[in-house]
Amino acid sequence: MDIATIVGILSGIGFVLFGILLGSSIGTFINIPSLLITVGGAVAATLMSFPLPEILKISKITLKVIKTGEHNAIETIQTLISYAEKSRRLGLLSLESEIDEVKDDFLRTGMRLVIDGANPEEIRDILETEIEFMSSRHKRAQDLFLTLAKFAPAFGMIGTLIGLIAMLKTMNDPSTIGPSMAVSLITTFYGSLMANLFCMPIAGKLKTRTADEILVKRAIIEGVIMIQAQINPRFINQKLITFLPPAIRESISEKKGKKVLEYEEAKA
Repeated sequence: MDIATIVGILSGIGFVLFGILLGSSIGTFINIPSLLITVGGAVAATLMSFPLPEILKISKITLKVIKTGEHNAIETIQTLISYAEKSRRLGLLSLESEIDEVKDDFLRTGMRLVIDGANPEEIRDILETEIEFMSSRHKRAQDLFLTLAKFAPAFGMIGTLIGLIAMLKTMNDPSTIGPSMAVSLITTFYGSLMANLFCMPIAGKLKTRTADEILVKRAIIEGVIMIQAQINPRFINQKLITFLPPAIRESISEKKGKKVLEYEEAKA
C-alpha cells in the first residue's frame, strides 16, 4: 500500500469533518439531492467525454494509485547488472534460459530482442515506441480524473443555482431563506470536495507514477543496449545509477560491506 496516499485521503477527510464539527453538525452537510446533482452530473458529463470501457476502469485505476509502485529502480538495475555479468562470462545466448523468469514485460522484451540479434537502433526504436504508447494510455487515465475534477464544481454550481431558484420562489416566507440558502450551497461544497480532495490528487499521483515508470524503462533501454555491446558491467553500473535520485545514490554508497549495485567479479 502507498502510505502517503492513504494518509492523505484519511487526513483530508478527517480535517474537513473536524472543521465541520467545530462549527456545526454533520447532518447539516448531508443532502441527497445535492449529492445526486453533483456526483451524478459529473459522472454523466464524463461519460459523454470518454468511451465507456475507460470509465469502467476507474476503480482499477484508483486501486493502482493506492498500491505501492511496482517499478523498483534499484531492483531493476541489479537485475541488469547480473545479466551483464553473466553475458560477459558465458555470452549473450546464456541469458536465454532466464528470459521466461523475468517478471517485467518491458525488460523481457528488451532482452529477447538482444538474444534475437536486433541491432541497437531497432531495440531503442521498439522500446521507445512502447514507452510512448504506455505514456499515452496513462495520460488518458489522468485526463479522466481531471475531467471529473472539472465537471464536479460546475455541477455543484448548477445545483446551487437550482437551489437559489427554488428559494426565490418562496421569498414570501423570510424564515425559509436561510435554510434554503444553506442547502443550495451544499452542492458547491460537494463539487469542490470531490474535485480537490479526490480527483485532482489521484490525477497527480498517476502522473507521478507514470514519470517513475518511464524513468525505469529508460534505464532498462540503456542497460539492454549496453549488455548487447558487451560493455564492462562496472561501466553499465555507473551509467545506470545516474537514473537514481542523489539521495538514493548516497545511501547506496554509504552501505559498508554491502555492494548493492557494485559489480562483483566471478570467483574462480
